[in-house]
Amino acid sequence: MEEAALLIDPEEIAALYRELCQFPSLSSACIGPEVTTQYGGKYCNIYTEWSQRDLERAENVKFCRQYLIFHDSQSIVFSSPSGNCTEIKGELLSRDSPSGAQKAVLRKITNSKGEEKQFLEVWEKSRKVKSIELTALEKHGQVYEDDQFGCLAWSHSETHLLYVAEKKRPKAESFFKPKAPELSNEEELTKAERRDKAVKGEQFVFYEDWGETLVSKSVPVLCVLDIESNNVSVLEGVPDHISPGQAFWTPGDTGVVFTGWWHEPFRLGLRHCTQRRSALFYVDLTGGRCELLTGDTKAIWSPRLSPDQCRIVYLENQASGPHQQCSRLCMYDWYTKLTSVIVDVVPRQSQDGLCLGEHVVPLAGEFTGIYSTTLPERCWAADSQRVVLDTAQRSRQELIVIDTLSGSVCSLTKGCPLGSWAILTVDRDLLVARFSTPNCPPKLMVAFLPPAGKEAEINWVCLEEASPIQGITWDVRTFQPPPEQINPQYEGLDFEAILLRPTQIPQTGKIPLVVTPHGGPHSVFTTSWTLYPAVLCRMGFAVLLVNYRGSLGFGQDCVDCLPGNVGSQDVKDVQFCVQKVLEEDPLNPQRVALLGGSHGGFLSCHLIGQYPETYKACVVRNPVVNIASMVGSTDIPDWCLTEAGLEYDQAALPDPAQWTKMLLHSPMQYVDKVQAPVLLMIGEDDRRVPPKQGLEYYHALKARGVPARMLWYPGNNHALSGVEAESDGFMNIALWLIKHLK
Repeated sequence: MEEAALLIDPEEIAALYRELCQFPSLSSACIGPEVTTQYGGKYCNIYTEWSQRDLERAENVKFCRQYLIFHDSQSIVFSSPSGNCTEIKGELLSRDSPSGAQKAVLRKITNSKGEEKQFLEVWEKSRKVKSIELTALEKHGQVYEDDQFGCLAWSHSETHLLYVAEKKRPKAESFFKPKAPELSNEEELTKAERRDKAVKGEQFVFYEDWGETLVSKSVPVLCVLDIESNNVSVLEGVPDHISPGQAFWTPGDTGVVFTGWWHEPFRLGLRHCTQRRSALFYVDLTGGRCELLTGDTKAIWSPRLSPDQCRIVYLENQASGPHQQCSRLCMYDWYTKLTSVIVDVVPRQSQDGLCLGEHVVPLAGEFTGIYSTTLPERCWAADSQRVVLDTAQRSRQELIVIDTLSGSVCSLTKGCPLGSWAILTVDRDLLVARFSTPNCPPKLMVAFLPPAGKEAEINWVCLEEASPIQGITWDVRTFQPPPEQINPQYEGLDFEAILLRPTQIPQTGKIPLVVTPHGGPHSVFTTSWTLYPAVLCRMGFAVLLVNYRGSLGFGQDCVDCLPGNVGSQDVKDVQFCVQKVLEEDPLNPQRVALLGGSHGGFLSCHLIGQYPETYKACVVRNPVVNIASMVGSTDIPDWCLTEAGLEYDQAALPDPAQWTKMLLHSPMQYVDKVQAPVLLMIGEDDRRVPPKQGLEYYHALKARGVPARMLWYPGNNHALSGVEAESDGFMNIALWLIKHLK
């Protein structure tokens, strides 16, 4: 590709972004009841939900599509879409009943006065049989619709619904509110007494919340709706120091099992923090007795009850340390009351690997561990013995099946086209999954889970095809750090990067390079579809997505090697990776830029300070620039100390030596050496990396005469994922890179 072939016209860039952002993402699926025809054939309906950016409405539009599957319980005989897409409006949560005869929907409605109301609806066949305005009942606050605490669970008898909501707060009023006239009528007096009495002095009480994306969540309570009587009750017995969520009914509907998070002495951010102290609890519906089912010194989440209602699997981490770790898969037996570890933490993968071209695929038996933020709502096989989940395995997201009796792990995607997979649901051994690659938007895939021991014979069928995007090629590169950069405590670790390049590269031209380290730092780029890299590549840029040491998917040793070394080891990994691809590929070393968010922004700011001659432009989104100044204002102060190699104690304040160490790990110490123009993109509502971090860096750059521009996005949090912020952000990124990489 000639350098002049880089797309530079804003109108053409906007048109390209509009084209590629229209590919929808597949978010969920459920499988309807099995129907047997008069001829003995079987079929079922698969209901899927998708999300698509609508630039005109500046919002993500959710829609559903259904598919018919004819099968013989072992393989797909015929499949076909059923009708066209239909937009879903106002649905916050929805769940089919165990029999599939009913469906519960939590819906948000805005009335003519602009007031938001929540309704719990029950649908049956072709009609709505219940619609209960939860807001009017005043039994609790807003229902939780998030995937951290939220749930909507049918009882096994299909007579009750279980959900999580904010605890009702007392009404508050001013000390100086005028008193109402005396009530003379006894009947009116009785009604007045029944009303909640307003409390004076409570108007401005501060309520802690659970941080980023959970700002309205403070004190969750478990609620039960009796469908027949329309009565809502708030369950009692949950300890005051515990916040419940992820609840479901016990066998026989005698009680409720839930995940409980400790929130004393104060709440810390919970989103993407799978090391928060938590446990499984059981609360009895009749006596309100609450019982601890697991140990209380770990972090536990995603409990899932087996189809035979005998076992509960869940994920477990250490209740400290890095926010994302290699997890254990554990199991609690409901009848023996015993817990067991099914799959333990994996320190590292064997160094041997199967090389297919430039892609590296783990060999059988070279499992790198479990790195899942959640288990699918339905993850059990019909035999109540095997569990299906997705997890990063190096730079690829794979589907695995785990035998809970033997602990054996088998890949369900080995030998499939290279890319990344996510499991959506498992029901009666029918698997519904999502597959994508860096140059191909998501496809909808289905398959039947073969019998135990024959999982390798799985046969995937595509229900919704997506064609690869022309003009993009990609591969995965593996890197061994040079001897001087090897961590002596964790020798032998390698790392990877995913390189996207424009397809056509004439001999006379070299491609400009955009380097993108991921955030976290304990996160990972997988070989899946991502909008920004795809559009940049179609514009004519090569994009390098770097999974430096510290990334997930490479074993727990890879995670543990980074805390205490941020700003050094991870920076050197990225720079080494950049130097290697510049040597080996037709890339222009004079036209290299950085694009990173959060910890990726932290690394980008480090790189332009430590290696100012390499980079000609930089874009950072909500970057960490000064760990020391961030510790007092973020929702995750423990992150600041942990990643700097320090112990965190909620009751302790950092001493001067610790403040100094945090500052010395930060990119702010290199700001005097920065030469590259910097574009900062800041979410006004960011609770994770507060906006003052970006402001601090912006002011430092301006004071030193470095070209800097800042974009400030109201109503956006850490992810900057609002449709308007995302689209405006991309256009500004593209034009900034074009301007400064001439």
